[in-house]
Amino acid sequence: MHRIDDSRPFVPLRIAVLTVSDTRKPEDDRSGDTLVKRLTEAGHALADRAIATDDVDAIRDVVKRWIAASDVDVVITTGGTGFTGRDVTPEAIEPLFEKRMDGFSEVFHRISYDKIGTSTIQSRATGGVANATYLFVLPGSPGACKDAWDGILKWQLDYRHMPCNFVEILPRLDEHLKRGKLQQA
Repeated sequence: MHRIDDSRPFVPLRIAVLTVSDTRKPEDDRSGDTLVKRLTEAGHALADRAIATDDVDAIRDVVKRWIAASDVDVVITTGGTGFTGRDVTPEAIEPLFEKRMDGFSEVFHRISYDKIGTSTIQSRATGGVANATYLFVLPGSPGACKDAWDGILKWQLDYRHMPCNFVEILPRLDEHLKRGKLQQA
């Protein structure tokens, strides 16, 4: 299912990781650590990393700063995708989407279902594009971060992945705006 074309060069992306939690600190952020480890082992660069409380404005402020930056290609958040009153990450980020990536949520839930069964419905994982930046909203468990990275992101964020991948269309994400975020970098 995953085919790598070794004749194509690997293109490292600049990925920012945001952990959304009222209780996590850098020293016990296992989900953020999981994502950072996987993205750097894959050859990508950590553009930035932060922790924000479960607050729409706090989350949105960090993500808006990153999608405005020319040195961030991808934003991955972990946490705040459940149904409790404090779980507001989709509410914070989805309004920023210029385009929603319905397939990301569907594939994530398919992978998750194989691991945790029907409990996957308790996640509102989502993805989209904003200001020529990919945004992925993941649950707060290290297992969910592993599943999303290993099953989807590792492949779609690799230019060598065939038959297609997110990297090859990255320069064209904002062509309709006639400004070219990537050409400014």
